[in-house]
Amino acid sequence: MKLSFLQVDAFADRPFVGNPAAVFPLDAWLADETMQAIAMENNLSETAFTVPAAGDADYELRWFTPTAEVALCGHATLASGHVLIERDEVRFRTRKAGILLVRREGEGLALDLPVTLVKPAAHPKLLEVLGTPGAELFLSHNGAEATSIVLLEDEQAVRACAPDMRALRTIDLMVIVTARGAQHDVVSRVFVPAWGVDEDPVTGSAHAALAPFWAERLGRTSFTAFQASKRGGRIDCRLAGDRAILGGRCVTVIEGTFSI
Repeated sequence: MKLSFLQVDAFADRPFVGNPAAVFPLDAWLADETMQAIAMENNLSETAFTVPAAGDADYELRWFTPTAEVALCGHATLASGHVLIERDEVRFRTRKAGILLVRREGEGLALDLPVTLVKPAAHPKLLEVLGTPGAELFLSHNGAEATSIVLLEDEQAVRACAPDMRALRTIDLMVIVTARGAQHDVVSRVFVPAWGVDEDPVTGSAHAALAPFWAERLGRTSFTAFQASKRGGRIDCRLAGDRAILGGRCVTVIEGTFSI
């Protein structure tokens, strides 16, 4: 069997920055184990699969890391929108995150995600593993996939964060370290080794948590964010009620055929 696919750098204005995702537009679902094997072979943080839908959505959408299917992935949704959008918006039906929209916005795209809410919590082992024992910690509490936000003192501390990845693999969380930024309002990094990705380059789902978190602290509903991974990427964040609107661009870098 031969499958057409594209590889897209999401939240990127040029190749080799942002977060790469593979997008497989299918006519019908493959077996779960086949999609998981494809994602493992791709070895990207996310591989997205879509099939045509009826009713309130244009497509059904699922995402796989190299090791597991996940409940929500922002950058691969944006990448899927970049591949499949034909008019002003494209609607994706997902299994756990509901209907997700990607709209045209200016020269880029806007991704509409449900927010993830966090509250203060204690997790001494996580802070020890991150090397940030004095930081403030927050954990998700609104039914979203397990998410933690660790608030650091400044951008330098975010960039210098050096987790013990082997130990972090035993903690089943998406870990976001964040602070106010120098050139952007907010800076962050995201670690998800428990889900097969040590450090994610640019993470839409993390900003679904950072949007309400920083809107409250900045006193405004829109701000610029930069994820300070090696690839790096800018996200324009806007809080709209219980939705996070994340703006960015995408660049297609590969169009190919996958043989199985």
